[in-house]
Amino acid sequence: MLPKVAIVSVYDKSGLENFCRELLKNKVKVYASDGTRKYLEQKGIKVESVSSYTGFSELLGGRIKTLSTGLHSAILARDEEIEELKKNKIEPVDMVVCNFYPYELGIDEMDIGGPAMVRAAAKNWRRVVVISSPSQYEKAKKYLGKGFDEKIRLKFAIEALQRTAYYDAMIVKEYEKKFPSMLCLPYVKKMDLRYGENPHQKASFYVKENFNYACISNAIQLQGKELSYNNILDANHAIECLKEFDEPTAVIVKHATPCGIASSEKINDAWKKAFETDTYSPYGGIVAVNRKIDEEVAQEMMKIFLEVIIAPSFAKEALQLFSGKKNLRILQIRRLGKEKRKKEIEVRSVCGGLLLQEKDVKKINPKEWEFVSRKKPSKEDISSMVFAVKCVRHVKSNAVVFVKDKSTVAIGGGQTSRVDAVWIATYKGKERIKGSIMASDAFFPFRDAVDEAAKAGVRAIVQPGGSIRDKEVIEAADEHGLIMVFTGQRCFLH
Repeated sequence: MLPKVAIVSVYDKSGLENFCRELLKNKVKVYASDGTRKYLEQKGIKVESVSSYTGFSELLGGRIKTLSTGLHSAILARDEEIEELKKNKIEPVDMVVCNFYPYELGIDEMDIGGPAMVRAAAKNWRRVVVISSPSQYEKAKKYLGKGFDEKIRLKFAIEALQRTAYYDAMIVKEYEKKFPSMLCLPYVKKMDLRYGENPHQKASFYVKENFNYACISNAIQLQGKELSYNNILDANHAIECLKEFDEPTAVIVKHATPCGIASSEKINDAWKKAFETDTYSPYGGIVAVNRKIDEEVAQEMMKIFLEVIIAPSFAKEALQLFSGKKNLRILQIRRLGKEKRKKEIEVRSVCGGLLLQEKDVKKINPKEWEFVSRKKPSKEDISSMVFAVKCVRHVKSNAVVFVKDKSTVAIGGGQTSRVDAVWIATYKGKERIKGSIMASDAFFPFRDAVDEAAKAGVRAIVQPGGSIRDKEVIEAADEHGLIMVFTGQRCFLH
């Protein structure tokens, strides 16, 4: 079916001039709202005014343009109702071209007539073509000469309804409470992914629009293969962990779990120390740093196989080196290292529902800690403990990390018992465990994990406390001559 009459009322006039020329070329009669008509006339395109169609001028400073019984009847009328329109001297409309005022203007300036007209056109998609975005103009042009089939009409109608829903959700988002009684989550598709966690699973990546924050959603890919589902997950974990630290820091992540974290005066030293935590796991992993990657750092990183390298900036020499590995993904996140973790709501899906919670960005404050052992920590110990707690809250529970100064020497995570996490970490850390500080993401239900850590050579333990067996655990620390500190702050990560 070929359109004969189009109503055009747009805020975003991108590509409108050429599209309207095509409409007129294909003998489509165009009625435009006053602002749109004036714009087109300035471009030398003569169209009719919507006011001449509706029979009244725009009202209330232009807020009432297309809200008209006659116009909506002309859009909503089905084929069998066209005669009724003619009896009432109403010209049928078979195309609507409309986009909305920006949602950033808020509820007081929200578009009313535009979404109403678009929804009406979408409802009557079998007879009316609805164009709700400049991005659809090129595709629509291809059908102007040959007619719009049902498949493309329905596609445009669904996209129109998605846009009206998204528009309302974005306006509501600015005003709704943190945990509203009804939830709208407005996201836009950034890209389709090759597959999900496994090749047989389909996947896409959706992002918040205009979310100006240093995060994976705003990463600029400078080279390499397209990002996979797993790359995005791992990169997100690395970036969020990295935001805990102000000093030059490197975070290595594999399967959404850190396998090395280190801070140092120079980013190259931080990278080397992070890698030394576990020289096996980083293979095929992701590394994120919060300082510029220069040639020296790039040379070190090139010694192993990495999937993704993330930094706020890269020296030309570094990029030249990386270009030798064409599949290596290089991501730039410009404000990485300058922004802390954002206090926002995290969303996770369960079968038939969503779980929402505040992100764990609670400040780690040693002034709130309790020094429960006979042996007390030094200032240097406390500084290392702060580093350790920042690390452990990014490791899957049950989790422990062992650190020296500001570098992990062993990480044990994702275990169903805390003592197992200690066994794994001490087995992997071997001699490097001696003289280290251990941080736990939750309390010790028994003293066994303390005994194992002491056997491996730790000198201090920092943990939340809160177990019914805290007294026994403290006694174990004292027996082994260990420092023990309670933070009062659990940091589970599931």
